[in-house]
Amino acid sequence: MSASGSADRPLIISYSYSGSTHRIAKEISAITGGDWHEIYPWQPYPMAFPELLEQARREVETGYHPRLLPGSGDPKPYSVIFAGSPNWCGSIAPPLASWLAENDLSGKIILPFYSHCGGVSCDFRRDISRLCPRADVRGALGITENGSGDMREILRLWLTQNGLRTLSAAYAG
Repeated sequence: MSASGSADRPLIISYSYSGSTHRIAKEISAITGGDWHEIYPWQPYPMAFPELLEQARREVETGYHPRLLPGSGDPKPYSVIFAGSPNWCGSIAPPLASWLAENDLSGKIILPFYSHCGGVSCDFRRDISRLCPRADVRGALGITENGSGDMREILRLWLTQNGLRTLSAAYAG
């Protein structure tokens, strides 16, 4: 990532267990020209779903923030940050919570997004506002894991609703 000119582009940060959230992040990067960085926990999550679900519930309930692998993107040169993860037990995934807690995002605009399979409802805006009380956290966007129609159009509408239509207009195509 080059710091030159990055204030004009957004930063896209995402954690994805199955790849669904990264699919959304990749599309956000394509329509905004933003710099995309993936978050990885130091210790990978279990591959078996029952074990993953048990660990995710425990971590969300206790507010656990796992250690992350280095290289997940420096937010300092950016004014707009897209922050995404799967909806785990009605909350942001702990790796994203770790990244948000580790970085000073005061004065930044944060746009939360998440993937879900239609399960427990969540309030990503509230969750991120608690971790980043001095940031301008805008409305969240949830997209089902199997799609959600025309994702590019859904993302453009979301940007417009959050007062950031110019981000997608600059890279329309």
